[in-house]
Amino acid sequence: MTTASTRTPSATDNRDVSGPPALSADHLYRFYRAGEEETLALQGVSLSVRAGEMLAIVGPSGSGKSTLLACLAGLDEPAGGTVTVAGHRLSHQPERSRAQLRARHIGILLQSRNLLPHLNLLANIKLAQAATRLPARRPAASELLEQVGLGDRARALPRQLSGGELARAGLAVAVANDPEVILADEPTGELDGDTEQQVLTLLRQRVSDGAALLVVTHSADVTRAADRVLTLFDGKVQS
Repeated sequence: MTTASTRTPSATDNRDVSGPPALSADHLYRFYRAGEEETLALQGVSLSVRAGEMLAIVGPSGSGKSTLLACLAGLDEPAGGTVTVAGHRLSHQPERSRAQLRARHIGILLQSRNLLPHLNLLANIKLAQAATRLPARRPAASELLEQVGLGDRARALPRQLSGGELARAGLAVAVANDPEVILADEPTGELDGDTEQQVLTLLRQRVSDGAALLVVTHSADVTRAADRVLTLFDGKVQS
């Protein structure tokens, strides 16, 4: 597997990428069947992301990026291979175990955002925090909203937010439990240039603070901000 470096880390980055991976995948395979036809969504994909590192996943539509993200998050099970997060095997575990590991170690920022429409921002964050039993690791919900510049929007419903506010609120929910790993699916895909830079700055700050970030993207700006880039095509890593 060959990856290309696209960013020179700042000397002020609080990062150590020499330790074991925060997230790793070893020869992931995923098959889908529809009648007599079989689609190979992932074909032996291996990768790793360390604390304080940003990895961008790029590739054309239908290349397997969303399937890979789902497997890495434990939302889908690979047919073969293993996923490990924070030293724990995530794949091929009961759903209850996967959910607990996901809540404790992984923050997920989905393209469709991860906000429940009937709850305000404060309640959305508190709900995400209720999924884990590690209160010592949880920053206050109001503090998280301040960090993403939405301290005055705590009582707003998602439908009352702009696109940029939704993206930042979704990020606050994703990092509600201070996860070691953040998985983001096109986090800036529907944003204008200035708002994209705001969200990208927030994500890079989490990386500088020691999180491992894996982001699926079509954005050239996001790709340039990454420490490494991995390209998928037809479910395979391109060399």
